[in-house]
Amino acid sequence: MGRYVRRVPAQHDPSKPAADVPAFDPAEVPISPAATVMLVDDRPDLHVLMVQRTARMVFAPAAWVFPGGRVDPEDHRENFDTVCQGLTDAEASAILDVPAGGLAWWMAACRETLEEAGLLLAAGEHDADVTDLRDRVRASEDVFVDLLLEHDIVLDATAIEEVARFITPLGSPRRFDARFFVALAPDDQEPLHDDGEIVRWEWVRPADALARFRAGEFEMISPTVRMVDCLTRYDTAAGVMAAAKERRPYERVRVIDPAGAYIVVLPGEPGYETAELEVESGWVRF
Repeated sequence: MGRYVRRVPAQHDPSKPAADVPAFDPAEVPISPAATVMLVDDRPDLHVLMVQRTARMVFAPAAWVFPGGRVDPEDHRENFDTVCQGLTDAEASAILDVPAGGLAWWMAACRETLEEAGLLLAAGEHDADVTDLRDRVRASEDVFVDLLLEHDIVLDATAIEEVARFITPLGSPRRFDARFFVALAPDDQEPLHDDGEIVRWEWVRPADALARFRAGEFEMISPTVRMVDCLTRYDTAAGVMAAAKERRPYERVRVIDPAGAYIVVLPGEPGYETAELEVESGWVRF
């Protein structure tokens, strides 16, 4: 399984010198909802799109991650039907086990994928210039829904499946309750990173990503490693999506040797029964 590094990043705003920022109280750091998307494609075998965060970021600097970010207030809609199809908000909320507003996570997943990777996850035909949409969202995230309405773009929520949940442990200067989604990459688009928060992108075989991580050449935080490891069980993007659509019950992750190797395991994997339960707050469906 390899070594799972949970880096504690620099405790300051990346736009300010560290000396100008007071120390933070870990117990006071709020937990923000977030969404991240594993985009899979056969190239010709299974690859996943990963992006590298700038080293200036407070959370997970220089780490390779999946496109994603915070669920913003603008992602919540009074009427999701105007921009989403396939799932009602009640159905999405039931999948995530939240009282209401579940489709906001799907909205955030699509918005962040456009902003960070330049890819639009839309249903059907539209006349919009994806490059223009990407540039406008990067200039102002809160225009995403307005752009969808302006160009009659509809998001297909059934094409984006939720497969895991991880909550950042206490001690980080940024904490997230992140839902991990999986989706097929758009056929007619190529990624283009924002060159701000994201400095590189790469289509990578899951097994190769793990091998490079173990060699110290491809930095990832523990939830990312765990999800990449899950993808190694599949040979094709269709196989990944078929498993995701089963919406299996969550399995709680445990950690072997949290002060050393930090190996994150699921039920049925060696050492799970004796591993630490409370170290990593993570649940995986597939």
